[in-house]
Amino acid sequence: MGRVLVVFSVIMFSMGTMADRARAEAGLSLDGYRQVLAEHVNDEGEVDYRALKDDSGRLESFITQLALLQETEYRNWNEDDQIAFWINTYNALTLKSVIDNYPIRASRLRALRYPENSIRQIPGVWTRSTFLVMGRELTLDEIEHEILRKDFSAPGIHMALVCAAVSCPNLRREPYEGERLDEQLRDQTVRFLSSSKHFLIDREKEQVFISSIFKWFGDDFRESYIPADSFSGYRSSERAVLNFISQYLDDGSSTWLRDGSYQVKYLDYDWNLNEQKRR
Repeated sequence: MGRVLVVFSVIMFSMGTMADRARAEAGLSLDGYRQVLAEHVNDEGEVDYRALKDDSGRLESFITQLALLQETEYRNWNEDDQIAFWINTYNALTLKSVIDNYPIRASRLRALRYPENSIRQIPGVWTRSTFLVMGRELTLDEIEHEILRKDFSAPGIHMALVCAAVSCPNLRREPYEGERLDEQLRDQTVRFLSSSKHFLIDREKEQVFISSIFKWFGDDFRESYIPADSFSGYRSSERAVLNFISQYLDDGSSTWLRDGSYQVKYLDYDWNLNEQKRR
């Protein structure tokens, strides 16, 4: 049995090595970005932006690789590899957007609505700031809405894209990889729904509180998760979202969610920076 496990481990290591080698030959290595996440992100998904700003070389190197990657190479990848690439790209460029403006300075007008340390204090962070990816100038919004949401039917990406806010999903301490994408997105979803910041059932008051992410992007779940007959009485996007959520809960909570009568409420979004607290 021990020998079998050793052989299996060698095979899995070899598969990972081959995938890494293929990316490297295409001009894209995840090694530096992997080190950035492991060293500057904690288990709660919080980022040490101050340390990352002082140690930005590996992140900058990875972003340079994104710019120089040939689109012909990208087109040869399978869909999971492409999705993983764009998630990593979005998250890495979000990190860069923050450290380029760190410490964040609040405008008097924006501070009336959003926290002073929020990414929302950075003018045009999603719509005007552009980054070179495969030779194309792209904004963060274009990566999310015009590529990931438009070109792929993968609503699970909303559990992986991190906009540097407390109410975002946790930033993983590892890059996304095509050969592990389903496993990573499932883990992200379980973690996301296990936090009362994102999802909460109040059976006594017959209320279900869910992240505003599901309100903003509920339509993305309809194609894959709209149920045939359950969750009646809710809008189609809410039915799809509730069906999606129910698949990641324990049996009792899933049954209550599917068969119960309750009011759906959306949690306020905490736009404070997902920053590690200094001691």
